[in-house]
Amino acid sequence: MLVADTLGRRVYLCAFEAAERHAWLALDADANPLTERRLVREAASVAALCEVAEESAGGGHLPELRVRLAELRDTDRPLGIEEAEAAAASLAERLQQEPRVASSVYLDAIGSASRRLEQALGESGGSPFAAAMQSALGSVEELTEDVERNYKLPLE
Repeated sequence: MLVADTLGRRVYLCAFEAAERHAWLALDADANPLTERRLVREAASVAALCEVAEESAGGGHLPELRVRLAELRDTDRPLGIEEAEAAAASLAERLQQEPRVASSVYLDAIGSASRRLEQALGESGGSPFAAAMQSALGSVEELTEDVERNYKLPLE
């Protein structure tokens, strides 16, 4: 189950798997099925984008990066290491454990913390995090289309 806050509503997006097919159903906070196409698509999109953001944060290996930064601080003491460690810690604090609610606010928090870490690590050009998010847009769209195509009820 994916949970998203979008368009001012809480949406629970449920996947149903069977041997030969799968289906989706979105429920509101009162467990009523949703049939508003825009709301269902937006919930699927936000949930998928948050998944990608979590997987891409810190280059996709944030725990290992934090260990490496600590090692560098202890051995080489490079200039700016404290800032990089603080930025990595801040990003780790932003990442919520499952189950969590996907939202644009959560997505923005991960993006901002990721950019701060990239800058602390000396990345002055394009953002690797933003590039990862951009490259995932096709997959996000595929998911939203799959939800719409395999929805258990007619969407309005």
